Amino acid sequence: MDRARELLRSGAWLTRERIRLIAAAVLIASAAGFLYLVVTANGLIDLQGRPLGTDFSDVYAAGTYVLDGNPAAPYDPAQQRAREQQIFGEATPFYGWHYPPFFLFIAAALALMPYGFALAVWQAGTLGLYLLMIGAILAATTRPSYTTERTFPKRANTAVDSLWVLLALAFPAVLVNIGHGQNGFLTAALLGAALVQLDRRTLLAGILFGFLAYKPQFGLLIPIVMAASGRWRAFAAAAATVSVLVLVTTLAFGPHVWQAFFDSTRFTRVVALEQGDTGWYKIQSLFAWARMWGANVAIAYALQSALIVALATALIWLWRSAASYPLKAAGLCLAAILATPYTFDYDMMVLAPAIAFIAVDGCARGFGPWEKSALAALWLVPLVARTIAHVTLIPVGVPVMLAVFVLLLRRSTSRPAFPIASSGAFILK
Repeated sequence: MDRARELLRSGAWLTRERIRLIAAAVLIASAAGFLYLVVTANGLIDLQGRPLGTDFSDVYAAGTYVLDGNPAAPYDPAQQRAREQQIFGEATPFYGWHYPPFFLFIAAALALMPYGFALAVWQAGTLGLYLLMIGAILAATTRPSYTTERTFPKRANTAVDSLWVLLALAFPAVLVNIGHGQNGFLTAALLGAALVQLDRRTLLAGILFGFLAYKPQFGLLIPIVMAASGRWRAFAAAAATVSVLVLVTTLAFGPHVWQAFFDSTRFTRVVALEQGDTGWYKIQSLFAWARMWGANVAIAYALQSALIVALATALIWLWRSAASYPLKAAGLCLAAILATPYTFDYDMMVLAPAIAFIAVDGCARGFGPWEKSALAALWLVPLVARTIAHVTLIPVGVPVMLAVFVLLLRRSTSRPAFPIASSGAFILK
């Protein structure tokens, strides 16, 4: 028992060979599961009677309404359900449309294609953006002692790169996102890329933060961090981007689409979140945890609000401190998903840039007690989060994310600052 505890504390069990073996096993199992889902489908419908890509069906159905000249229709659950049944059959489950109106542009573009092709384009395209983002995090982080070709030759760099591609593809949230046809790749790509560019191309970072408004629940703490750290140009660029998106959307679809959207938020809040019709075990938030354990809505919101205040306070301290930039970036990624009461296991794609930022910092300057094991748990948790919550009523993703956030804060006070540079190589020991 003592030896096992020491292995977990030190992270010595997490060798390079074991990392590769675990990642390869997860990737192979995920690919096999997805292939089985596709080959056993009856046309567009899987064995459980759901459209392939499940949640993507609501994006496609909404897009068809836009092409019909009725962009407000997706916000009416009855009309949205009717269109989904028209496309996929009377027995298809209902998938609601909950996005701001500017996301209708993407939905309409995808609806121009046959459903299967549109799903493939959506997932492949956003997966590519996600991988580019991970590569950008690694390329933007450098250690002076390992950046010369003499110290670390190109052949070794290629091996490191291939390992990180494997880790990025095998990250369990990738399979969850693909299985649901969701937008986690895009969310992670926008957040991670914005953080990479924040001190290099400030306006671009602000624009990327602005685009993240298509998933507004993940942007709650971003303005606070930008203001607290004095990054006003990024703040202004994000605000301007959102304003332009609103203006263009209003000109394209008319002001009534906004009224339809705001009216629909009550359905999202009451039915999908507070009543748990979607399934609280699917939602990885403190709010859902409280509701699963019998708390009323007011108490659940009070607990979530207290967590938001604590996260905001911690982020203000972190971003105003002398902590390394990768830790600040990772802290914002973790806090962004912890702060929202409405986050699913496929939204855990946001953990990917957090893991990458923490990993580059740890490999550059060493890991502290429990940090390697906690990072491994954070990588694995999307694989079991929904199942464990269904059986035990504990959304295990929440305590794991909180634990890593606390370890990150501790690391920020005990390690010297590590700068993020414009170029360089990342080395994994």
